[in-house]
Amino acid sequence: MTLFDPEPASGGEKDTVREPAAGTRRTLIVEADGGSRGNPGIAGYGALVRDPGTGEILAEKAAYVGKVSNNVAEYSGLIAALELAHEIDPDCWILAKMDSKLVVEQMSGRWKIKHADMQKLAAKARSVVNPRRVKYEWIPRELNKDADRLSNEAMDAGTAGVPWKPRGAAQTQTQTQTLSEAPATPVPAPAPSAASSPTGRLHHTEIWVNDFPAAEKSLGWLLERLGYVRRDTWSTGASWQGAEGYIVLESGSDVEPVPYSRRRAGLNHLAFSAGSEADVELLARRAASHGWTLLFADRHPHAGGAEHYAAYLENEEGFEVELVAG
Repeated sequence: MTLFDPEPASGGEKDTVREPAAGTRRTLIVEADGGSRGNPGIAGYGALVRDPGTGEILAEKAAYVGKVSNNVAEYSGLIAALELAHEIDPDCWILAKMDSKLVVEQMSGRWKIKHADMQKLAAKARSVVNPRRVKYEWIPRELNKDADRLSNEAMDAGTAGVPWKPRGAAQTQTQTQTLSEAPATPVPAPAPSAASSPTGRLHHTEIWVNDFPAAEKSLGWLLERLGYVRRDTWSTGASWQGAEGYIVLESGSDVEPVPYSRRRAGLNHLAFSAGSEADVELLARRAASHGWTLLFADRHPHAGGAEHYAAYLENEEGFEVELVAG
């Protein structure tokens, strides 16, 4: 059983079908998503190409597409993903994974495409890559998180009136990582050897929460925007690795069922370096779509003092973070 049908050589002979020699053509996985806040409303898409062997993200793209429907945004994401794969290898097989049942079934030819706009977009998708080289697979939304993240970043950028920017390559511990330069797949800095490892540095921070899914959507989202990498996940929590140390969010039966209050004795808030003043403002605006509210709005951005530029944010559980401009 083969995943793909025999197909003409790239560049052309559409009437002459040939079976490619074994091992001569690579396979790339593309993942795509799109969303619209209002349907129709502010919309954006996310697209990426993944190596099927290593799971590494080879390329990613996101864009604001104006005020359109979810379906238009999802098709736009598929087109962008196919274009990315074609740029990497114009002769590859492509396995397209999406959580849109509509797009997967229509592009697979099992459902009719009745809407004129959808017909045009489907035709454009088929023109990017020979359809014989593409197979479609529906996946649940929780397995499409990277494309979903990108589409939400695009919508956040559209809301803020700025273009989406990729987060760039990973940086070393000695470099200041700005929001626009945070890595698409961030890589933690190598751990220092035992002989040179200094004492006194914060090893990790563990935060107990009443509702882990809610904390994941707000604080987990923020950590990833700041360049943290999700490291481990279990039923009641997860950890995110930073350049130095890691942060744990966890709920469960050991957490006392009382409301969180930063005004009680104990941890008041976490403060993160968040890049330039413009980066702080952009991240604060984006955070509003992920459960965060700006604190001390009447004194922003100098609530911490005239020489201190920062945004203070609070999520729905009452947890506070401070985003400091370097």
